[in-house]
Amino acid sequence: MSRIQETFNQLKKRKEGALITFTTLGDPSLRRSVQLARRLAESGADILELGLPFSDPVADGPTIQASYQRALKAGMNTHRALEAVRKLRDKVKTPLVLLSYYNPVLRRGVAGFFRDFAEAGLDGVVVPDLPVEEAEPVSKAGKDAGVNLIFLVAPTTTERRLEKIVKAAEGFLYLVSLLGVTGARESLSALTKKTISRIAKHVEARIPVAVGFGISKPPHVREVIAAGADGAIVGSALIDLYTSSASNPAQALEKVSAYVHTLKAATAKKA
Repeated sequence: MSRIQETFNQLKKRKEGALITFTTLGDPSLRRSVQLARRLAESGADILELGLPFSDPVADGPTIQASYQRALKAGMNTHRALEAVRKLRDKVKTPLVLLSYYNPVLRRGVAGFFRDFAEAGLDGVVVPDLPVEEAEPVSKAGKDAGVNLIFLVAPTTTERRLEKIVKAAEGFLYLVSLLGVTGARESLSALTKKTISRIAKHVEARIPVAVGFGISKPPHVREVIAAGADGAIVGSALIDLYTSSASNPAQALEKVSAYVHTLKAATAKKA
């Protein structure tokens, strides 16, 4: 059983949803991004999603785009991302998921990419620009390496296509909560809740569903869990908070830690 599956199983027993945090590897440096990820795990994050910086992140909004640019400028690359994953795996038992666009995967070689990251201690990979129709070679490489390939679904995903994605999915389904790119929003739309209900009903507990894009506050987390999701993914708001105090690393970590505690508390499911 994978660390991801075991985590969701344990959370289900405790009647909790999963809190999944997203941060960018190498922003503002490799050392500090690893330090931040460790603090997130210590503060209650159930799964750590780590962004591999890319020059053309088409699914991401201004906050994550800016974090990628800072990381690339600081010298972050796939080799150093492997180093970061190794450092984290030495210190935390939390499942580690890498978000990488397809170009870095292809450039390293699909089989080699998954093999290398599996050896470093990675549990899952999200490739946002890889459609399920073209994913078979990547899925095979993931299975061979023991790394879950995590697919995205959206409000516009048709029932027929959803069937294909659910059949191929491992780890959890990443439900994009809105039409647009990543970024903190003030409120969740009715479409988000309707989509969660539709996807959760379709999946029928075969695989957990985690909701991302726009989740930024404890009420958002409570709403998506109450609507039937198994987890909530928070990224842009967390990065914004850390960056706002980046000149004082200790203060930045304390702010982020307090924020994550409030988010995690919101994952408790009502009896």
